[in-house]
Amino acid sequence: MSRVLAADTMPIRSEGDIVGVRQLVREHGAAAELSLVEQTKLVTAASELARNTLLHGGGGKVEVCSTEEDGRRSIRLTFVDSGPGIEDVELALTDGFTTAGGLGLGLGGTRRLASEFEIDSVPGEGTTVTVCFHTRVRR
Repeated sequence: MSRVLAADTMPIRSEGDIVGVRQLVREHGAAAELSLVEQTKLVTAASELARNTLLHGGGGKVEVCSTEEDGRRSIRLTFVDSGPGIEDVELALTDGFTTAGGLGLGLGGTRRLASEFEIDSVPGEGTTVTVCFHTRVRR
């Protein structure tokens, strides 16, 4: 059974909140003793998902939870919005797909960065994206 080390929730309502999300997850990554490379992946994914939550979902929140189980620490990020949802999730995960004029690497790139990736979206109701990053097992 996993043990919760830390848990935080932060609203995402402005560009400034995106900076706050990056700072919060960086703190969790450092506390979990993720390598600098893994911390960079964590912060990059958080930044992309926070921006999507704001731009496409009209704002929302992120829940950050650090856990430990069998010597391995994990950080789970759950982004939730009540926006328009995503009509075609598979298309949205395709590199190059964009509805906002960007590079179209946000969701697909985030999926590649994370140890685990899950997206649940209901058109007209909103989107929840959960990513998890794991450390190496401690001996």
